[in-house]
Amino acid sequence: MARRAKATMRAQGISADPVVIEGRTIAHSFWGRAWCENLERYSDYTNRLPRGRTYVRGGAVLDLRVEEGTIHGLVQGSELYRQQITISPLSAKRWRALTERCTGELSSLMELLRGDLSDAVMREITDPKRGLFPEPREISLRCSCPDWAVLCKHVAAVLYGVGNRLDREPALLFTLRGVDPNELLTRASLSALDTATDSAGALEGDLEDIFGIALEDASPSPEPARATRTKKASKRRGASGARSKRQGTDEPSAPQASAKRTPSVARTRPAKASMILRKELLARGIPSSTIQSWLLRGVLERTDERGVYRATARTQEELAQHSST
Repeated sequence: MARRAKATMRAQGISADPVVIEGRTIAHSFWGRAWCENLERYSDYTNRLPRGRTYVRGGAVLDLRVEEGTIHGLVQGSELYRQQITISPLSAKRWRALTERCTGELSSLMELLRGDLSDAVMREITDPKRGLFPEPREISLRCSCPDWAVLCKHVAAVLYGVGNRLDREPALLFTLRGVDPNELLTRASLSALDTATDSAGALEGDLEDIFGIALEDASPSPEPARATRTKKASKRRGASGARSKRQGTDEPSAPQASAKRTPSVARTRPAKASMILRKELLARGIPSSTIQSWLLRGVLERTDERGVYRATARTQEELAQHSST
């Protein structure tokens, strides 16, 4: 029956993305298995899940599409039925807490999506109350079949189909919950940079206290001006040098006051108004992590001097927004 339905859909020009399972294992990846295990954790679903597994293994899920907050399915039963499963977005508070608990544990997006995670991160992500996977109260189920049960076998098949689809596209879970997986890495990286910067600042302070020295930012000093001597001065220098040799010294005499000097070219520095110091930002209450974020986003630009940044057109706007919060 499912084959006939697929053939009919193709004949009608209807594009579909069916769930295809080889063998009995529905999901192989970390994300797919974790999704299925999360479903089986809840007693509300236990009676209907076995029939759903049978349907999805038999190829009854003819179409499955996942978008932010919604799963759409098309399942062949005694007739062709449509399913719509609504998933509540992950709250900002819960997502922020999850990213903070995973700080320092992730190194790349590829590692995250492959599921190459430490045991600690796995526990946090799969936690029933604090993790990434939805709870029953966050799931709303609808099917066009006449079964009035909260979870019919057609919807159960679609839910298992999502676990299989995560093998192919693990990022769909983040799409479904309305969060960006890059934020797990970005917040972890900024937190690590914040810690490293604060440690460096503490070390600098310790050195000043221990050795009684002031550590200053290294800045290139202007090159000394070279004096250009006239031919007359050169002749005097030669005569003076001869007298020096007679007196038993090899050092030439000092250049005469009348020697002309070429004025040195002053090293120009950017206008002070366009520069801002890191310590000034910290004094305004801007955290180190925010400073690093501004550098990454181009709100501030680095200069050759450590702790000195070049302000941009967006700098004052960001400072004003930070002051108002």
